[in-house]
Amino acid sequence: MILLAEVECFIYETQSLKQKRSVIKKIITRIQNEYNIAISEMEYQDLWQRTKLGLVTISSNKVQAERVINQAFAMIDSFPEIERTLTNTEWL
Repeated sequence: MILLAEVECFIYETQSLKQKRSVIKKIITRIQNEYNIAISEMEYQDLWQRTKLGLVTISSNKVQAERVINQAFAMIDSFPEIERTLTNTEWL
């Protein structure tokens, strides 16, 4: 089972693309180190306070894939400098 999630986020208090990349890199690195998830910034690379992240996991069953993706969502939500606004998931 392949589960794809697209997560749009608003990043608070960034004044440059450099600050935005720092926040995004910290989140991506922690998620990759903690979970077996591929993650990357998909859109809005040129905007300071907005991003869209793509997360993908592969598992032998749906329950495990959903658990891992939900844990990644919780980790994103744990960062105070970012707010998850829209989340879409899709089975492939």
